[in-house]
Amino acid sequence: MRSATIKRVYDKPADTDGTRILVDRLWPRGLSKANAALDGWDKDVAPSAALRKWFGHKPERFAEFRKRYRAELKGNPAVAALRATKGKLTLLYGAKDPQINHATVLAAVLRRR
Repeated sequence: MRSATIKRVYDKPADTDGTRILVDRLWPRGLSKANAALDGWDKDVAPSAALRKWFGHKPERFAEFRKRYRAELKGNPAVAALRATKGKLTLLYGAKDPQINHATVLAAVLRRR
């Protein structure tokens, strides 16, 4: 894998996205599968239900969320599968905040070897 970028799943797909993988555990509200234009949906790299619920997208919890989520990702075979993606990889997420979400953490983990 050469690069991993993130993009909101509600944003219009682009030819430059490469392989588009939804990395949320739950399907995004109000979005049809056709409009999502996905190449895959990998629930196994999403934060656990308990961690997602605890975080609640509260900015003051993000540092601790990042730490706990990275611990969940260690040894997760789904991470290795994403790393094996050829060409550009776009991780799609449904959260409203483009900087305080799990996809930012996952992309950073994928970029590191």
